[in-house]
Parts: sequence; C-alpha cells; structure tokens
Amino acid sequence: MPFIGCHVSIGGGIENAPKRGKELGCDAMQIFTANQMQWKARPITDESRDKYLKAMKENGIKMTVSHDSYLINLGSPDKTKLEKSRNAFLEEIDRCDKLGISLLVFHPGSHMGKGEEYCLNIIAESIDYMIENRPDSKVTFVLEITAGQGSNVGYRFEHLQKIIGVSAYPERFGVCFDTCHAYAAGYDIVSFVGYNETFKKFDEIIGLDRLKVFHLNDSKKELGSRIDRHCNLGDGFLGWETFYRIINDERFRDLPMILETPGGDENYAKEIAILKKALKEQ
Repeated sequence: MPFIGCHVSIGGGIENAPKRGKELGCDAMQIFTANQMQWKARPITDESRDKYLKAMKENGIKMTVSHDSYLINLGSPDKTKLEKSRNAFLEEIDRCDKLGISLLVFHPGSHMGKGEEYCLNIIAESIDYMIENRPDSKVTFVLEITAGQGSNVGYRFEHLQKIIGVSAYPERFGVCFDTCHAYAAGYDIVSFVGYNETFKKFDEIIGLDRLKVFHLNDSKKELGSRIDRHCNLGDGFLGWETFYRIINDERFRDLPMILETPGGDENYAKEIAILKKALKEQ
C-alpha cells in the first residue's frame, strides 16, 4: 500500500515531527529541515538527529521526504543568486544526509525572463555541481512538476526529462507528481481517459520508474490555468474520485503520498483518514 501522510511542522525541533505525524495518521511525512523562508540555517546537532531517529521508530513513520527552501532558484540567470541558491541547497543535502532522508523534493527553478531552455540547462548544471561537491551523499534529487506559473519551468514532462537528460548523473533523479500542479499545467487526470493518457505520456517521456513521490492536492483553478492554488481534497476541480484512483493504482503502491492542503493539522487528519478508508486491499 502507498505511504499516506502530509507536510509536518518541525516547530520546537526536528525531533518533534514524527510524533506529530503519528497523531495525524501519517505513514510517511514531508518536512522542511530548516526555515523555508530563510537563507541561513543552523546545522542539525547530533543530539537532535538521534532524538529524531528514535522518534521515527517509536512513532512508526516509515519514511520522511524533505522539501527544499522556497527561496532557492537553481536555474537563476543571476550569478550571485545562483551561487546563493547552490550553497543553500548544499546545506539542505547535508541536513538530509545527517537525518537519513533519501528523497529531496525541489521546484526546478524560474528563468526570470532568460528563457526556458537556458534555465533547464542551468538547473542540470546545478545538480551536477551538488553531486560533485557532495560525492558521498545518498540523496535522490526529486524534481517536482510545477503549474507553470510566472517564469517557473517544470510544467511539462519534457522539461523534467530535459534536466535529467542534460545531467551527467541521470541516475540520481526522481520526479514528484503534484496533482494540483499537473492539472493546472494542462494534464487531465480527472477523466478516466485523461488519467490513463497522462501517465502513459509520463512513462514514455520520463519513465514511471522515476516517479518517487506524490503530492496530493486539489486545484482551486481549472485545467490548464497555469495558476498554482491548492485546495482541500474534494473542494476543487479534481474531486475525491481522482485521489481514490491514484491511491489504489497498483503502479504507485509503494510511493509516499503527501498532502499539502490548506486548513492545518485538523484538516490533514481528516483527509488522511478518508484516504486510508478508501484504500482497497492490494
């Protein structure tokens, strides 16, 4: 069965997240390993790491996914901002390795008027830079499909494959399928035909073996809007049936499926319970 969970706060210390996750009904959870709106972060102490690992076991959380800072733009055309982003990303890799987190989800980047092709190449170069500067890291770099809002790249499967294909280390990449983003980008996952066609295209262009994480979010905006607006499951254009189809899809049975919906912990607990009830025996 898939590992269902949500984004969990690390307030009060990263070691507190697993207990919160259990209280919400999580099998898996996603965290920011540091404040996502600040460039500099304090390193994780050995004591915090040990407490976190102990709490993971005690609370039955099967896996943790990390999400990088929203400030980072690995495709920035501005050399100063690009260097700042790369340094912050290296620190994120260090924190993931210290915590034993193998899946690092990140938004690919924004071209800021320089053009998509240029940006995609810079993102690939950025990840190669990370790998070459952290040769012992075990992290898989998980590209998140975007809605294509503003100058964001990553809203087409071809964009993600371009990054992977240009990199000297394609084996280090995975993909995160955000349902809201994909729908806003123009991928119809609501109709039965559209759902099948979307994942057929994904397999042909990227390969289903690269799919490592789902973000389960409904969309406040219509198909192809290119506007990123998450809403609660069942309250948007996707509807509950779309999410029931995904969680019961045999191809995705071993993947973490993470909620990033509005409403805080109370809503997360409710949505996780509904999804788990809808899981068929597999």
